[in-house]
Amino acid sequence: MNDHCGFCGNTLTSIDRMLGENKLSDGNVLCNTCLEKASSFNQELLYDLHRFSINDIKNILQNGTMAAGNDNTDHGLIQSEKFPAVPYTQTDLKSGDKSFYKKRLKEIEHQLKQVNASLSLFTRGEIKELPNILAADEPVLAITDAQFLKTVDAGILLVTPERMVSVSKAMFSLAKVHDFPNKTIRKVSFADHFMSPVIKIHTDEKTVEFECFYDKRDAEIFYGFIEKIYNKEKFQKEQDSVKAASAEIVFEQLEKLAHLRENGILTDEEFTLQKKKLLEKL
Repeated sequence: MNDHCGFCGNTLTSIDRMLGENKLSDGNVLCNTCLEKASSFNQELLYDLHRFSINDIKNILQNGTMAAGNDNTDHGLIQSEKFPAVPYTQTDLKSGDKSFYKKRLKEIEHQLKQVNASLSLFTRGEIKELPNILAADEPVLAITDAQFLKTVDAGILLVTPERMVSVSKAMFSLAKVHDFPNKTIRKVSFADHFMSPVIKIHTDEKTVEFECFYDKRDAEIFYGFIEKIYNKEKFQKEQDSVKAASAEIVFEQLEKLAHLRENGILTDEEFTLQKKKLLEKL
């Protein structure tokens, strides 16, 4: 087991190992400080770290890019643009818009109460960034604590009518924002775990995974909400199956009623009344 960061050489701390090793493809391990620095140049490190080597990390940190001719160019900076992380800060607002920012933040906080958001104290920084990220008429439909798999940045994952948005923020760092428009999401899935379930977003390009450490039940509720939005085909098939089964039961009951009438157990009036009630269920 590696006890030192493959880039800076510092001894890995308990915090570095708390959420699992930041392991690279060649067996080296990064400390969280080096991972944070490298991910500011290439966001794909946050969710696909195992595909990078220590040489990739050195090139990213020293040059801000992958080395020319590197065999792993399929996961370099160009590919990371598929999910670009956009830094948003309150200073982006014009001075005349500060009042609008405060008003928008109150609106968002009210929306979070309406959707019964259960968020940790560590997400306060991310919440304060939302007025700069969401459009003025873009409501939050659901939200939960979620961070990229095997990272230490606190984060939130939310859904609006147009997209899903991931916001993560390390201490004293700019917010990292990943945008997943609805048209790019093929489906979502959920991997249950007794401590930290994983929510997966399957896009046209790849699958992005988020761990939910803070509140397992809240993560399940959030997934139940987004599943109905992004897995429509699955739910339609289930509904069609239920309707078919219900229709079959109704027809069986009608057949039994007909036998009861033929045997004189039910009068014509009673048969007609019961038949009407059954047909209303179709």
